[in-house]
Amino acid sequence: MNHQALKLKEEECRLCHRADSNPDTYGQKCQWGKLCVHENCLYHASGLVQRGKDEEGFYGFLYPDIRQELKRAVQKTCCVCGCKGASIACQGRKCTKNFHFPCGSERGCIYQFFGAFKSFCWKHRPAQRVRRWQQQVETICVICLESMPGKPSYSAMVCPACKHAWFHRGCIQGHALRAALYHFRCPRCRDMGTFQREMFRMGIKIPDRDAAWEEDGAFSDQYHRHSRCDAGCCLYVGGREQSADDG
Repeated sequence: MNHQALKLKEEECRLCHRADSNPDTYGQKCQWGKLCVHENCLYHASGLVQRGKDEEGFYGFLYPDIRQELKRAVQKTCCVCGCKGASIACQGRKCTKNFHFPCGSERGCIYQFFGAFKSFCWKHRPAQRVRRWQQQVETICVICLESMPGKPSYSAMVCPACKHAWFHRGCIQGHALRAALYHFRCPRCRDMGTFQREMFRMGIKIPDRDAAWEEDGAFSDQYHRHSRCDAGCCLYVGGREQSADDG
C-alpha cells in the first residue's frame, strides 16, 4: 500500500521543491525522466539561458543547463522560507535576495513575463503611481465586484489609461490568462496598448495565444446559421426545413 502511494505521489519541481501543478500559478509542469520543473520556475531561474530551439529541452532550456542551474541554486538560501535551492535573484540594484518562485509570490515579489524575464523582491518591485486626487479609500474591483482599497499596492492595481478601473492582482491575472495577448484589454475603457505594457511591467503574465474561449470553441455554435423554422404552424410552401437566402 505504501509502495503504491509513493508511485502515485505527484512529482515535485526540482527548482522550487513543490509538487503543486496549478498552471495558472506555476505554468505547465515539465518532466523528462526524473527531471521535473515548473515552466515559471524555469523562465525566472537567474542562471538559466535558452540556448536551444523552442522544441529542444523544455521551451529551449537544455537539460544539461537545467541540471547545472540546480547545482548553482543549491548553494543559495531563500530569503522567505530559509531553505536552500533558491534559483531566483532580485534584479534590484545591489540587492542580494534570492527566493523560490512560489515563496516570492507569497511574499509580494514581482516576476516580469517579457524581455529578460526579470524578478524583483518586495523592496525593489515596480510600483504604480497614481495622483492623490485619483485615489480612494475604498473602491470596487471591476472584475469580481468585491470592495478593495483605491490605492495602488502589490494586490491592488489600476488601469494606467483611464485611472478608473481598479482590480485585484489575482483577478486581472486570471483575466489575462483567459483573454491572452490578442484580447486582453482594460475591462472598463477597453484600452489595449498602454494597458498591456503596464500589466507586463507590473508582473502580469499574458500568454501569447488566442483567447481561451476561442481555443475551446465555447462559442462555435454562434457561427452556425439557424436554418429551421420553429413556428408552431409553418406557412412556407417548401416546408420548415427549407430556408431562403434572403428574408
